[in-house]
Amino acid sequence: MSDPKQILIDLKPQKEFFIGIDSDGCVFDTMEIKQKECFCPNFVKHFNLQAVSKYARETWEFVNLYSSNRGCNRFNAILYATDLLRERKEVKARGVHVLDMSPVRDWVAKETKLGNPALIKYAAEVNDPVISQTLDWSKAVNAAIADMVFGISPFPFVKECLGKMSPRADLMVVSQTPLEALTREWEENKIDGFLRTIAGQEHGTKTEHIKYAAVGKYSSEKILMVGDAMGDLKAAKSNGVLFFPINPGHEEASWERFYQEGIDRFFAGTFAGAYEEGLISDFRKYLPEHPSW
Repeated sequence: MSDPKQILIDLKPQKEFFIGIDSDGCVFDTMEIKQKECFCPNFVKHFNLQAVSKYARETWEFVNLYSSNRGCNRFNAILYATDLLRERKEVKARGVHVLDMSPVRDWVAKETKLGNPALIKYAAEVNDPVISQTLDWSKAVNAAIADMVFGISPFPFVKECLGKMSPRADLMVVSQTPLEALTREWEENKIDGFLRTIAGQEHGTKTEHIKYAAVGKYSSEKILMVGDAMGDLKAAKSNGVLFFPINPGHEEASWERFYQEGIDRFFAGTFAGAYEEGLISDFRKYLPEHPSW
């Protein structure tokens, strides 16, 4: 099977500018329903956390919705969440065992394409019960998402922004969601036609997506990442490119601001500097690093 990254490496610029766009929680209001109704119930079920379900939910939602880890890959999320949960006094007081995730940690440390295809292959090689349990959870999450998450439109002003960007910029989805789900959501809303391509978790990290698809092909000041999570900011800055934040809980206002001024500034070359720094400073306030408990 060919390396999915090669699709990104082979992309040739057709426009002067490049804009990468995250999908879940950024274009679509899908983060809440996916995390609260699909990921978290399966987290409780597959990792035997029924006796501390309240704290498991609070921990899962902090990691994936309300912290600096928002938008991280699911396999990193399961490590962050179990680490936090294991140390909670309420969990210790109830004598609930939180699974040692060391086998998953070892896999995450050496695998760059953190998705089910890679984990299925690895699970067959190592025959480790913790790896198999994690794979069962991940498969159940995908099934729940396919069953429950549909009919969700883009945030207001997204379509207007896509229409304004696409004549001058090559547009690409930069996401850690599985490719199948991304393709379905963009096609369902008839906005896939604005895109050059879609990069999901199978194509590597968000940092790699931008690196392979855009860096060295466009001037760095003509590459922009639009996202709602710290991972999106990191993907932009580690590649030396610009970032426009969609602030969690204030997505509509963010997209309207991007439409009214952000896109024009990017194309005019007045985005970098004080304007971008102000946006990022505001963005950081929405996503704390440490929980309140």
